[in-house]
Amino acid sequence: MQERNQAIAMKVDIRVPVGLPVADTADFIAGCEAAGFFGVGVHDHQHSGRDVYLTLALAAQRTSTLHLYPATTNPVTRHPGVLASLAHTLEEIAPGRVFLTVGPGYLAVGNIGRPSASVERMRQAILSIRRLLRGEPVIFNGTETRLRNVSEQPTPIFMTAAGPRMVELAGEVADGALMLVGLHPDSVSAAQRMLQAGAERGNRDLSTFQTIYIIPTTVNEDRAKARRWPQQWFRSNQPFLKYPSNSNLFWLRQAGIDLSEAFVPEEITDKQADIICDAFGLFGSPTECLERLRRARFESRIEHVFIFPTHTQNGGYDMPQKEIDAFKDVIIPGLSV
Repeated sequence: MQERNQAIAMKVDIRVPVGLPVADTADFIAGCEAAGFFGVGVHDHQHSGRDVYLTLALAAQRTSTLHLYPATTNPVTRHPGVLASLAHTLEEIAPGRVFLTVGPGYLAVGNIGRPSASVERMRQAILSIRRLLRGEPVIFNGTETRLRNVSEQPTPIFMTAAGPRMVELAGEVADGALMLVGLHPDSVSAAQRMLQAGAERGNRDLSTFQTIYIIPTTVNEDRAKARRWPQQWFRSNQPFLKYPSNSNLFWLRQAGIDLSEAFVPEEITDKQADIICDAFGLFGSPTECLERLRRARFESRIEHVFIFPTHTQNGGYDMPQKEIDAFKDVIIPGLSV
């Protein structure tokens, strides 16, 4: 399996929800390793009644090469000190195969009636977690604390970033970024400039910085059905094109696609939907998705992607078996050619 992963020029990860009892989800994740995926990210939704870190720990015991991470955790529902401890614990279980991803929070935060973390709260959380994982002291509410046990190589901390300010912050303080900016070369270039601006502000070198691109994906042999995504709703008051935030419209504008903030999904024409889908993700048959990834590798120099199967709010816990089959049978083998 390790040899197969090394042969793939583009690393491919996939989102897996806690849509089954955690032991069954861990077995499902083991199937992702067998399918040839490089990594799996599992969402951190406490309202699911199933914990992501316990799920990842079980999955680590059932896999040997697969990279594992929460996708995504946040500093609102979990204190930075707790996140540092969880990250190190996973590192002990699966050395070199885990990293922490931290974002402002969306559904998990909304379900406890709290706002998403601000840029400054994210900055302080990431810096505190990094210091703790290096064994350094951190002061919380006037009290100094540190982790009694740390790894020789601290667990990497990635920021999940959808908006331009969060992308800049990732370049300033994180070890890597999980970015939702689309596939269009102009959008990707804009995001890379923002990462660099953040790095300059933080007086950092990005030579070892790792970037993973979140890719909305609908695999369907019927291309027309797959490309209806921009014309549909995530939930009754939120179009797909504004999930998880309005920042999707910002990145589309970088690609030359200017939609009004007040757009109505049903009023997007089929031609517009086709252009949007091509700029933002993978929508079509397995072969079409493969060709789009090949083009993204060539046009935008994208080397690592996180496949995010499209879903409504009610369908967010469906297991992505259809996508896994398509990547196993067609897309991952095609990327190694």
